Amino acid sequence: MFQYHTIPVTAFQQNCSLVWCDQTLEAAVIDPGGDIDVIEWELERLGLQLKAIWLTHAHIDHAGAVAELARKRQLDIIGPHEGDRFWIAGLPQQGAMFGFPPAEPFEPTRWLHDGDTVAIGQEVLQVRHCPGHTPGHVVFHAPQAERCFVGDVLFAGSIGRTDFPQGNHQQLIDSIVQRLWPMGDQTVFIPGHGPESSFGRERKTNPYVGNT
Repeated sequence: MFQYHTIPVTAFQQNCSLVWCDQTLEAAVIDPGGDIDVIEWELERLGLQLKAIWLTHAHIDHAGAVAELARKRQLDIIGPHEGDRFWIAGLPQQGAMFGFPPAEPFEPTRWLHDGDTVAIGQEVLQVRHCPGHTPGHVVFHAPQAERCFVGDVLFAGSIGRTDFPQGNHQQLIDSIVQRLWPMGDQTVFIPGHGPESSFGRERKTNPYVGNT
């Protein structure tokens, strides 16, 4: 069975998530933006074997600790889409701008594309490319658990910012309506910040994408 546990990290309280297969206890970490010691403490507490890093996008609060964690544990870096290559290259500048610890650029083991899948243990998740917040943003959908890890595409009561370089408001709305809503109203999403919600609730009440 698919399991997950969310860990707020960095001063931005970014929702880093451990996802795992309870048959094998093999795990991936989604968006390790920082606080590696906290992430490793949770891995130890849960008895998990970390196998990979999965990235929704390459903003500093989501990707700041990727290079260090990958090197320390010899992990594959999976994602995001290649549209975020310039954000990865700029991680040192992002870190300096927002007062984060020094962050290193990295080369993903595998870039992701719309329609790809990723697997951990016996669990398979579907990848959708959802640009708008960043051009290379992806989300990870676990239909077997009716969960989706959406990074900064959608929040409870809000949507991602589009005022960063290569952000695009209409593209973000299209990503939500065309790529997220078809996953079903019952699907619960784990956003990059703040509490979980469901696609059905946001379709009804979100002031930015309600009634879409």
